[in-house]
Parts: sequence; C-alpha cells; structure tokens
Amino acid sequence: MGARNGSAIVQVSGLRKSYDDVEAIRGISFEIHEGEVFGLLGPNGAGKTSTIEILEGLRQPDAGTVRVCGLEPARESERLKQRIGAQLQNTILPDKIRVEEALNLFSSFYERTVAVDQIMERFGLTEKRRAFYETLSGGQKQRLALALALVNTPELVLLDEPTAGLDAMVRRDIYALIEQLRAERRTVLLTTHYIEEAERLCDRVAIVDHGQIVAIGTPRELVSGSGSGTRLEVRVEKPVEVGQLRALEGVHDCREADGAYWLHAQPVTKALVALIHFLEDQNNTLTDLHISQPSLEDVFVEMTGRKIDE
Repeated sequence: MGARNGSAIVQVSGLRKSYDDVEAIRGISFEIHEGEVFGLLGPNGAGKTSTIEILEGLRQPDAGTVRVCGLEPARESERLKQRIGAQLQNTILPDKIRVEEALNLFSSFYERTVAVDQIMERFGLTEKRRAFYETLSGGQKQRLALALALVNTPELVLLDEPTAGLDAMVRRDIYALIEQLRAERRTVLLTTHYIEEAERLCDRVAIVDHGQIVAIGTPRELVSGSGSGTRLEVRVEKPVEVGQLRALEGVHDCREADGAYWLHAQPVTKALVALIHFLEDQNNTLTDLHISQPSLEDVFVEMTGRKIDE
C-alpha cells in the first residue's frame, strides 16, 4: 500500500518488558510509516498495551530501541507529548467535568490545538458540550476520548482498544470515525482483539501472541499466505469419518462441528472433485455446501494454535 512509501514515524527494534517473573514483551520489532493505520492484533495479555504505553513514554522498556516521531519516548516524553495523541484503554475523567471543560483543559496542555468548537462538531459532541462526564453514554465517552486524543492535531494517534466493551452499533460509529482518520492519511497505531476491526480498519497488521509478533503484513497478504486454504462447510446425508475426508486429495485439514464438516482445501477444485467421488462411492449425498476464503481469524489460529478469545 502507499502508506509504506512514507517515512517511518515509529521504529521499534528488539523491545522487551517484564513485570517480575512475567515477560510481557519478548523482543518485538516493527515500523509504522507515515499515513498508515497499523494494527497490533492479539488477545488480552498479549503485550499490546505494554507496547503502546512504552511508545507513549509512560513505561520504560527493559531492552530494545524505540523511536517515535524521531524522539526517544523514555528520554524525551515532554517533547513527544506535543506531537502524539493517545486514547488509553480506560479514559477516566472527573464525573462533574463538562465535555467542553475537558476539551479546554486538554487544549491547555499543548502548544498547537484545534478549536474546541470544531472538534466537538467533528465528533458529534456539540449538543453535549454542557453535559457532565458522568451523564455520557459509553459511546459518547469514547467519542470524547478520541476527541481529546486529536485536540493537538498529532502526527501520530495511538488508540488502545478503542471499541472494547461497546455494543455493536456504537462500535460501528467508532469505526466510522477511525475510517475518517484513515481517509485523511493520519498515522494511527491501533491495538485490538477484534478480528473484524483489524481487517476493516488497518493497512497493515502485526499479530501478537505471548509478547511476540508471529506475523506481519496487510490483511490480504496475511490471508493469501495462509496455508489453510479455502474453507468448505459440508453437510451430508449420512455421517462419515473425519479421517476419510482429511485423506482426500486437496484437503489439508478437516474437523466436525455442529453437524457439519469443515474442510480446508487447496486447490479447492481438486478437493471438490475428490469429495464428490468419495460420496458417490459411499452411496452418500451432499445436502449442503458453503465455500469461503480464509480470514484473518484463520491466520491467527494457524499462527498461534488457538482462537483469539481463548
């Protein structure tokens, strides 16, 4: 994608961080280029939040090198905060602070800011300008958190699980706001444990598991490089043994679930021909067939051996 042609705003090499005996980050390396939305995708506890907090200058790394906007977060956090905007996983403000007051307060922290009226309009908060923080819905609080992260027109926006805990409708609203940032060619680092979020919003994704990056690339590159192949959901009239289906030409794997057989096939044409011949030989009948391409979730399972929510 074009984003890769930009200069690297974030450079991370050999990053490590431990908490007592727990090694949260185990030697990760990546770059984020100007104008791209880069995602860290992984389950809770994978090391995503620790990574983003180190980039923000909130935590000290144990080892490795980190540069953000050409600065070292650990040594130059005061200069760095003028150039980045961050939405933490949990944004907590005083219950009795009003929306407008919160934006004015955060604006006072920066040398360069957006007009408060302008940013309230952009994030749909104008009608809530006099509302206390405690009266806002979950979605409105998240809109405010995003507005606070952008009040200083940052070169890099860091979003830590921006839709965690929100219902599907509110999540879609937040997606739309992040897609606006993407359309504006803003540089964004997004952490998430939602597969759909990474596929929909990110130019490139790093899959993180147990403090390590196990794969990195565009969603399309990761999926096309998957060895799982096309997925077939097959239902038949009479039960068959999974091992027999797994042995068919072109079938790489097979499992049974909810009365259906799930086959990973590559190439799919050979697998389909072999399946039909097998069923004919068994005097069995194909009752239903669905064909789908592998997803980012399939890639995660392939790389880690488990689902992201396990």
